[in-house]
Amino acid sequence: MHDIIVIGSGPAGLTAALYARRANKSVLILEKDSFGGQITHSPKIENFPGFATVSGTELADAMVEQVLAQGAEVELVAAEGIQKTDAGFTVNTDGGEFEAKAVILATGVKHRTLGLAREDELEGSGVSYCAVCDGAFYAGKRVAVIGGGNSALQEAVLLSETASHVTVIQNLDHLTGEAKLVEILEARDNVTFIYSTVVEELLGNDGLSGLRLKNTDGEISELSVDGVFVCIGLVPNNAAFADLAACNDWGYFDSDEACTTVTPGIYVAGDCRAKSIRQITTATADGAVAALAACRFIDYGN
Repeated sequence: MHDIIVIGSGPAGLTAALYARRANKSVLILEKDSFGGQITHSPKIENFPGFATVSGTELADAMVEQVLAQGAEVELVAAEGIQKTDAGFTVNTDGGEFEAKAVILATGVKHRTLGLAREDELEGSGVSYCAVCDGAFYAGKRVAVIGGGNSALQEAVLLSETASHVTVIQNLDHLTGEAKLVEILEARDNVTFIYSTVVEELLGNDGLSGLRLKNTDGEISELSVDGVFVCIGLVPNNAAFADLAACNDWGYFDSDEACTTVTPGIYVAGDCRAKSIRQITTATADGAVAALAACRFIDYGN
């Protein structure tokens, strides 16, 4: 049995593991995909203290190296649920069961999809959710970005550097991202905007060839593109743990800055919990708070 199991290895989970190890607690990190979480999709980070600029991958690698050097253990498995036991908790995974005295849920979020027919089928064949990951495949080609918030505009800026043309499609009559990003895009000749419009259908057989669009007036049109990047928000990965850590109406863990849950011994950290600001700095802060709370629970029972 470990003292603490941390589910998720984004900035929140890695910080939690670091603080727990420095408190001399045995720590097991469970990760189903890859280390770093959402930050690995960021080509340039300029608002993390101590770095004028750093890529998300570089920052994630440094955090992982630091945590492993402190002695944290890792299992590459998907956590599927948690059971309360007399000794603490059992975490059920697709690779077996793991026991701990306390659990920190740093499960993060995933990309929201359009919910269209063949969207899953065309992922990797024209449909993408990450310009950092897939943008190079569309150099010299026409692409669309769905969404008008900061994430969408950042993706559009990156894509406009190599794509022949970028069309930003927004369901509202205005963009909601930062004015600076809008200014950058408006100054680029290979970027256009379509407002008050949604994607009705993904076109193409073996791969994506275009989009069928519908505006608020009901008018249907088609846009020829080689790729589409969907940036319409995030969904928390919390459903499997909602029985022990209550969620709000949007699926986020219903916890405040104390990172506690309705179940003593289970704590939450990072983008998966209800919060007004989701940044790397707030995620790492959550990780520290959750880890110290878990250590206090193990040592003193509260």
